[in-house]
Amino acid sequence: MATPRTVHHPETALGQHWFHSAVVYQIYPRSFADSNGDGVGDLGGVINRLDYLGHLGVDVVWLSPVYRSPQDDNGYDISDYQDIDPLFGSLADLDELIAGLHERGMKLVMDLVVNHTSDEHPWFAESRASKESPKRDWYWWRPPRPGHEPGTPGAEPNNWASFFSGPVWEFDEATGEYYLHLFSKKQPDLNWENPEVRRAVYAMMNWWLDRGVDGFRMDVVNFLSKDPALGDAPATEGQPYSHDRSGYVCGPRIHEFLQEMHREVFASRAPGLLKVGEMPSVTLEDAVLFTDPARAELDMVFQFEHVNLDHLDGNKWRPGALRLTDLKASLGRWQSGLADRGWNSLYWGNHDQPRAVSRFGDDGAYRELSAKMLAGVLHLHRGTPYIYQGEELGMTNMAFTGIDAHRDIEVLNHYREATSGLGLDPIEVLAAIAPLNRDNARTPVQWDAGPAAGFSTGTPWIVVNPNAVEINAADQVDREDSVFSFYRQLIRLRHELPVIADGDFTMLLPNHEAVYAFTRRLGAAELLVLGNFSGDPQQVDVGDPGWADADLLLGNYSGSPSLDLRPWEFTCRLRTADGG
Repeated sequence: MATPRTVHHPETALGQHWFHSAVVYQIYPRSFADSNGDGVGDLGGVINRLDYLGHLGVDVVWLSPVYRSPQDDNGYDISDYQDIDPLFGSLADLDELIAGLHERGMKLVMDLVVNHTSDEHPWFAESRASKESPKRDWYWWRPPRPGHEPGTPGAEPNNWASFFSGPVWEFDEATGEYYLHLFSKKQPDLNWENPEVRRAVYAMMNWWLDRGVDGFRMDVVNFLSKDPALGDAPATEGQPYSHDRSGYVCGPRIHEFLQEMHREVFASRAPGLLKVGEMPSVTLEDAVLFTDPARAELDMVFQFEHVNLDHLDGNKWRPGALRLTDLKASLGRWQSGLADRGWNSLYWGNHDQPRAVSRFGDDGAYRELSAKMLAGVLHLHRGTPYIYQGEELGMTNMAFTGIDAHRDIEVLNHYREATSGLGLDPIEVLAAIAPLNRDNARTPVQWDAGPAAGFSTGTPWIVVNPNAVEINAADQVDREDSVFSFYRQLIRLRHELPVIADGDFTMLLPNHEAVYAFTRRLGAAELLVLGNFSGDPQQVDVGDPGWADADLLLGNYSGSPSLDLRPWEFTCRLRTADGG
């Protein structure tokens, strides 16, 4: 058996941050609950379900964008940062939501999308009006590549690939230049090199905090600083545009920008706000810097290493089998790397990832057991756990009937490019899209077994999973052995046991192909966490037979006389220094 690796952190850091014992719940509003029957979730629907969230026991609600938007990318294309899109309600509705959450002891974190705006934002409208516009430099504008016909392939200022297919440049005929968009062409990137842009963003953030918001989850925040040269990236074999991200991932001024943001927005405010940075392609070494409290940048980052492990050659449209040893190596490395400085965010899924139980568990015969096992293993790591709406019910991926049932711009663009552009078989393209596409997470929350799963009295904007007749909140909220009830127990344990919030982390059995095992320790208290990531029974030897006599704190089967695990079994045992 490999020697266990123990992760330590200074005693002075223990318990000093409120979010160590907090659990965050993400709401994707258009799919959460619809209060007016138009088929789209809204703020009224969230308000109507506040008691549900309070019963679950979460501490923070992260609300995906509800700002005014043309909805090209479901709200991540913002045309007015200081208003609510009528699709979701009004500012008065948001005020009511903030008050309702605060009354129940919960916080509200807003999604902050300031790498880019909508092309319908007044800032961009003014920027594209002419080359002499005072806001021209608020975005990235460049002339065509010399020697190429403007507006034709190859004339783009550089060879970067968009996340949503094609190049990152869109030609504007009126001014004869291209603008940069890392995502949709309707999402032009803001130029953070311009101090006026930064001042406008900080003023907007302060406006929301003054309104009662408790922090921000910052979308692709490590893309804010680009290499001003905007030079070509290394070519990607077989692709016309390069998928190398070195020109904008954690660019040269990113730490400077985030430290400035802290000074201008957060430094003078009362403690208790949350600053979370979504950071695709972030390295562990950079994450330590971003989340070191002494540097005053962020509280935690979302990293993507563990959710990219089942992408063949880094391509999500080429899904592969996940090896548990790779998952343990990845998560264990982050536990170790952020032990002395910084903090982890813990998640299996969100609005950009497929359903956790379908991806990492067994969404068939062992759905409830594997959903509980995944929750137990994740929540007992060191870090702040995030629950994506419906995960607490064990919601699964959707078997979409065809491309017409999809709504995600990323899926639609890829399908069009793969079938029309590359001539691939549509059936094969759909099969490749199925496991990991974002629409899996965006089907409506399944509240009951009735029409539209209780999500809406109208026709939902995206199809409802037909398994809602078996998987729904009405069936689970009051059932003691449900997935929902298991999540409630996990949340309560994090609140009650300091060893979960602040204990050391020791990875066990790193080379075992089916069992995830680790210990947490704080003072005299020690936890042993075991999870079977397979449908086969597993014999387990953690090198310490004394654990078999420790108290069973939580499990997903009734009774557990030994350390051996049944299919998809999870156990957590507690002992103290005196063996009790």
